[in-house]
Amino acid sequence: MSRRPLREKQRVFWRLTLEGRSRLAAATELGLSLHTAQRWFRQGGGVAPSNVHAKTIGRYLSFAEREEIFAGVERGHSIRLIAKNLDRAPSTVLRELRRNMRQQYRTRSRLEGRPGAHRTAPWDYRPSAAQRGADFRAARPKPALLATNLRLHDWVQAKLKQRLSPEQIAARLAEWFPRDAERRVSHETIYQSIYVQGRGALRRELAVCLRTGRALRKPKRTSQERRGRISGMVNISARPAEVEDRAVPGHWEGDLIIGKNGRSAIGTLVERSTRYLMLLHLPNGGSAAEVELAIAAATKRLPQTLWKTLTWDQGHEMLNHAKISVSTGLDIYFCDPGSPWQRGSNENTNGLLRQYFPKGTDLKVHQPEHLEFVAAEMNIRPRKTLGWLNPAEALEQLLSAAPRQPTVASID
Repeated sequence: MSRRPLREKQRVFWRLTLEGRSRLAAATELGLSLHTAQRWFRQGGGVAPSNVHAKTIGRYLSFAEREEIFAGVERGHSIRLIAKNLDRAPSTVLRELRRNMRQQYRTRSRLEGRPGAHRTAPWDYRPSAAQRGADFRAARPKPALLATNLRLHDWVQAKLKQRLSPEQIAARLAEWFPRDAERRVSHETIYQSIYVQGRGALRRELAVCLRTGRALRKPKRTSQERRGRISGMVNISARPAEVEDRAVPGHWEGDLIIGKNGRSAIGTLVERSTRYLMLLHLPNGGSAAEVELAIAAATKRLPQTLWKTLTWDQGHEMLNHAKISVSTGLDIYFCDPGSPWQRGSNENTNGLLRQYFPKGTDLKVHQPEHLEFVAAEMNIRPRKTLGWLNPAEALEQLLSAAPRQPTVASID
């Protein structure tokens, strides 16, 4: 099995696939499992990274680059010259040297007078050892800092008992121990040592020393208040079972048809049982307030018994769903993200409506009268799923509670 670092293997894997090798052949050559190769392929969407042939790859130094740094050090090149040859920042090379090398002042190199020798000559650098160190530091999970540094652990614990906050402790460590670089810790590390299971270097009882006194972290937002989510949503999984079989009328699906540049919209409501369509006029766009008024007006045009539930996606036009539910009596349910099939009737109808409202057009030009005309045409279109009845006839049957009888002409 190849001993190359994993990042290098990934770059070589993509190069081999670009050369026409199969995923299995490339994986076998690199000593990888087919599962790993397929995972890399899926993560990249089947497309090789744009920097696969670049001299450097990503933010991390490769083993080949570390060998170039070693060669530059041996030649006595300056930090800036090595960085220029690697197309890296000089600070990247300097950090690499400080992090991975032993200082050994070579008086011979200084005396030889080689150009730039004084800048890198004191360093004894080995790329293989540097790579092992980088791989070790990159490994996760890491042991908690306060679990391995007992002197720092005891000091932080003592300060917590004095009612200092983790941020105050972290800020003053450099002042308390100016010459001891090992006594440094961030306030987040202290919090994690108290709260996070598996990193609990500090006793859980110390949580009472914090100002909140909580033994567990409390998110600033609940799961229903995450940024981008609509507050108080009820998921479609909680919708009554009778909605699924379409046997009981009064369950609706809704959505918006969006116009050019997202600046105009038309609302659509489709009754699941009859596929009856109602269009919502939104002259000022699909804002939450506009949608709320339009839905409330639409529910007054049909008997209240036909308004039981409404299923919508998680668009922000439904921010006022609680107000809509109160004013109309509708129970409103929200689909899962990226799941349009959960509103199949509505999605299908929206596709048919694009014959009247093409994509990329301004929908504000359509007046309420035209929307009524389009809805009427859609509601007299025979549907195979209704046994070739049209939605208007299916709705009429429901309202009259009597099946439609075919008309037979009498012959005298």
